[in-house]
Amino acid sequence: MRKNMTIAEILPKKYYNCEEVTNFKDMLYRSSEIYKTRTAFKLKNEKGEIYLVTYEEFKNDVVNLGTYLIESGLLGKRIAVIGKNSYKWAVSYLAASITGIVVPLDKELHYTDVINFLNASKSECILGDFKNLKQLAENKETLTNPNLKMISFDKKLENEYIFDICQQEGKNLIKNGNTKFDKIKIDPDELRILLFTSGTTGNAKGVCLSQRNICSNILSVSRTVKVKRSDLFFSILPLHHTYECTIGFLLPIYSGACICYCEGLRYILKNINEYHPSVILCVPLLLENVHKNIVKNMNKTLPKKYVTDKNINPYDNLPFYLKRIVKRKVKNTLGGRLRVFIVGAAAVNPDIATDFEKLGLLTLQGYGLTECSPLVAGNNDFYHKADSCGLPIPNVKFKIDSPNEEGDGEILVKGPNVMLGYYNMPEETAKVLKDGWFHTGDIGRIDKNGYLYITGRCKSVIVTKNGKNIYPEEVEYYLNDNPLISESLVLGIQKENDDETYINAQILPNMEAITEYLKGSVPTKEEVRKIISDIISNVNSKLPNYKHIKGFHIRDKEFEKTTTQKIKRYGNNLKIEKNKENDK
Repeated sequence: MRKNMTIAEILPKKYYNCEEVTNFKDMLYRSSEIYKTRTAFKLKNEKGEIYLVTYEEFKNDVVNLGTYLIESGLLGKRIAVIGKNSYKWAVSYLAASITGIVVPLDKELHYTDVINFLNASKSECILGDFKNLKQLAENKETLTNPNLKMISFDKKLENEYIFDICQQEGKNLIKNGNTKFDKIKIDPDELRILLFTSGTTGNAKGVCLSQRNICSNILSVSRTVKVKRSDLFFSILPLHHTYECTIGFLLPIYSGACICYCEGLRYILKNINEYHPSVILCVPLLLENVHKNIVKNMNKTLPKKYVTDKNINPYDNLPFYLKRIVKRKVKNTLGGRLRVFIVGAAAVNPDIATDFEKLGLLTLQGYGLTECSPLVAGNNDFYHKADSCGLPIPNVKFKIDSPNEEGDGEILVKGPNVMLGYYNMPEETAKVLKDGWFHTGDIGRIDKNGYLYITGRCKSVIVTKNGKNIYPEEVEYYLNDNPLISESLVLGIQKENDDETYINAQILPNMEAITEYLKGSVPTKEEVRKIISDIISNVNSKLPNYKHIKGFHIRDKEFEKTTTQKIKRYGNNLKIEKNKENDK
């Protein structure tokens, strides 16, 4: 019988045991009881000194702030949180989501968008970084709620409030016998998290999530990926995003692990060597940059006889004793304790994942969406494939709708992680939630063992005149696979007096790699254009005729990206300057 079972069918027999939780308050109280004196957060003070916060201290801080919010008339109200990843953000998120409905906002948004989301959500309070709140205070006349309460994490706003004082007031209330926070009853299935997401299509929607949605995701991950109490999670990606919030914040809190925060992208390696993390959540771009630096340093330091090409990983050609030395050195440059990268938001180059595994670092790729709290599929401790985004997570099902001859079709998802719906958008909700299945808008296929592969998005699909479907991500994969290209965006364009759709690529060259390729000489525009043209010819040779790139434009600056480093498929990125000499 076992011989005929797929890996997806065998996996449930291997699940780890987990204690059930359905809401954040129970999870917080449970963790503070079980892990009381263990370290929940490793933080830095203003002097740059590292200090620790225990689980008991964290719970008390959440209860203190929550009590203050209740006494401020915010029980059951919408409470927004905005700012860089920080301990105060984490405390605010849990206090807000237990007291009322939390509205996490992207700190990179223009203040006009923040105001629009505050107005749309009917938020009555916002906690966040001074620089974000200052812009709101200066434009208060555009808020539909002129009495919006603003609580600053750092500096005091005129006539507004500061986080530490609010928390102290809550602490004083508790000392005087206030137990209102302890008495809160949470319906795990009601709206408690309201997220505004624009994805990569520019159309913002409010995603309504319950605490059961997110808790089910935490439990599903815990059943297939062992989070150790000794683990230290290094938080890099923005916390307002469900990927980082669920997997990089709430999962370690449930599991008794520890969290530390990156001070900024330029400090990643410095912070890694200060904190010594064991788990890093990241996007493929970060993983690629780390891989590039590792390969570069290997080729610089290894004996010349082992170096073949500056862009090729020499590890496989090394003798056993050198492999051991290299593995140890690589691990030491990444803090000495790192054991796993958890990667999401876009597809990982399977060669890079394989290279990391050879170096003793597991790369677990997954697939998810905000609407699914977020994880749907993932590689895990038991089974992982470098070229796939994994198997269905526990209690979640997915299937392919109307697959074509290659097995590609829209991915549909069913499970306790699927959102309640879009905020105040019943028609949009009805389009994606049908017969209990969530229609993701993503194109994928499932292999015979149940592994999921993402091949594109419905909304970005390019349809040619003769009805052929082209998924830009596939063409971009081939372009980005060349080390001489940094980034690319593939579009379908139409020419004047011609209703056919042509494939056009916007290319950002890797000028450093091109300079090395030309043996150190600074490339001219003509040389760059010739190199890119040759690369495109090579890519076209790997693709069927109808997928061929017919034109390209060379960019001199990076594409605009979302906060999870996905290239936006809207706005300025779609503007192609015509009649330029570098357009093919």
